[in-house]
Amino acid sequence: MKPILIFGVPGSPYTKKLLAYFRFKHIPYSMIWGDTKTNLELRGIELPKPILLPTVLIEADNNELIAKTDTTPLIKAFEEKYLNRSVFPNDPVLSFINFLIEDFSDEWVTKYMFHYRWAFDIDANNAKQKLVLHHDVTMENASLDQIANAVADRQISRLGVVGSNKKTARFIEKNYIKFLSLLEEHFATSPYILGNRPSSSDFALYAQLEQLIKFDPTSRQIAHNTSMRTVAWIDLLDDLSGLDDQVDSNGWIDTKNVPNSLINILNEIGSTYAPYLHANAEAVSNGNETFEVELNGVLWSQEPFKYQAKCLSWIEDEYKKLTDEDKHRLLQLLDGTGCESLLN
Repeated sequence: MKPILIFGVPGSPYTKKLLAYFRFKHIPYSMIWGDTKTNLELRGIELPKPILLPTVLIEADNNELIAKTDTTPLIKAFEEKYLNRSVFPNDPVLSFINFLIEDFSDEWVTKYMFHYRWAFDIDANNAKQKLVLHHDVTMENASLDQIANAVADRQISRLGVVGSNKKTARFIEKNYIKFLSLLEEHFATSPYILGNRPSSSDFALYAQLEQLIKFDPTSRQIAHNTSMRTVAWIDLLDDLSGLDDQVDSNGWIDTKNVPNSLINILNEIGSTYAPYLHANAEAVSNGNETFEVELNGVLWSQEPFKYQAKCLSWIEDEYKKLTDEDKHRLLQLLDGTGCESLLN
């Protein structure tokens, strides 16, 4: 079996998400670090629109290679092809919870990551140099400084896109610490988010936290002070290729006996990400330049994000796929968490 080509950079959480998933699944791959656009053009591959990290080359029916991005649909496609060691729970209700937490990790926890990487000078100076050197570690200093400053200027200018600004900064920082505390509680009794085996939500959460804990200095120190269990969990999630093959047959939690620590995580999603998604989708629909929404008594303000309006629609689509009986079980599980508002 030919290895699947993956293009990305070490500073991309979504690249790390897919790599950790591939290792767990025993899917052969070749990782190509560096400039994705140049690498694809050298191979004569049509560029994806937009170019995102990671970019993966998928063999089409006509044997041509097609560049694909966006890790959630990529993982879904690989799950249909590689049936062993599934990262999707077999219970449809738990599978929905997995989808929700994966989306929350990809789209909300990344706000912590982007904020800590570019909101503080110590982190921005660290990131701008490493991100450039990941493309060419031999780059001479004059070019390094020039390109690194350009990278930093561009990324800092995009802080508003993810919602990091003067109004929201303190909320993001408090929310990061709170979420780490919730994970500290959860990992005290469960090795993974949904039981004794990893799900796609584990790899999504790992990817953002891996950057926060291993790449960026300020968020790394906070994590070490707040949740050593999460710090250790990140180290383990990096490579689960040797996890016992018995994960194929057991290990998921019972939806009739969901641990309080997971309910607390769902409460956090319901009180932050759920109202944010609704307000963002409304702003996108109305064509507003900015929007505000109250999250846990604090006013959140940012530019609308079109992709995350789609996320709300995709969550609703996942809910519609459930049978009436499974919808009832899901609503019972989510009752009072705030997440039930996503199902309207």
